Amino acid sequence: MRAEMEINGSPRRAWITGAGGLIGHCLAQTKTPAAARFDIVPLTRPLLDLTDFASVEKRFRADQPSLIIHCAALSQSPACQADPGLAKKINFQAAAHLAVLAAEIDFIFFSTDLVFDGRKGNYIETDAVNPLGVYAETKVQAEQAVLANPRHTVIRTSLNSGASPTGTSAYNEQMQAAWKKGLAVKLFFDEFRSPIPASVTARAVWELAGQRPSGLYHLAGSERLSRAAIGELAAARHPQLNPRIQTCSLREYQGAPRPENASLNCSKIQKLLSFPLPGLSQYLRVHPEEPF
Repeated sequence: MRAEMEINGSPRRAWITGAGGLIGHCLAQTKTPAAARFDIVPLTRPLLDLTDFASVEKRFRADQPSLIIHCAALSQSPACQADPGLAKKINFQAAAHLAVLAAEIDFIFFSTDLVFDGRKGNYIETDAVNPLGVYAETKVQAEQAVLANPRHTVIRTSLNSGASPTGTSAYNEQMQAAWKKGLAVKLFFDEFRSPIPASVTARAVWELAGQRPSGLYHLAGSERLSRAAIGELAAARHPQLNPRIQTCSLREYQGAPRPENASLNCSKIQKLLSFPLPGLSQYLRVHPEEPF
């Protein structure tokens, strides 16, 4: 019956987990031709606890989605370090369970640039992973479980910015919150990432979903920036907050290990997209309306 509906041109159903977070919310809200082909079901934790496997199976049988885009995660590294068991359950076991349920449909899983140790930078998909913390370790485990199915897809992304549903989860929102309190934001001048607006990530993922490829892809901005440089871009957007940045070295950090240079090479996915992946500073200049 579902196959017949798809042949007749009716929308296929797509689950988006983590719809209460930044990327999931952007995916649920994005209006593109590829997204319009789907009946989108945005799932937040209050709607469906992904670690309640029996409830997930029941909902899956009822909805019969033909695509799952899995964004939900325990993504704060300190929280993962503090409770490795919970991090494994949410980031690995829930993802592996969804991948099993989705064995015969398209499945896109969001991973992270932090699976690399940061010694090299400009990482391509075939570079060896070497996670430095619990969060990254659980993402590597989940990647392996997802990619065991040759029709499934893993997307590694970097820092995403934008407007989250709560107004608090995006890193740019957290910097603004600190500045509103009159606080200085401490940022590393020697930690490098490939930041990208979540709106761009969402547009790219829907294009990818429309093509139904599989395998591993890097999806991030085309510009390598330090944490401090990213902060300067945010400060320039909000002079009314009297933003203050305190630059420091990654070597001064006392928390869980962090990669020095986790920048990503996105040449593989770029070949599939209808638009160039932008650098963050360029994108913000051209799009003054972009939340940042």
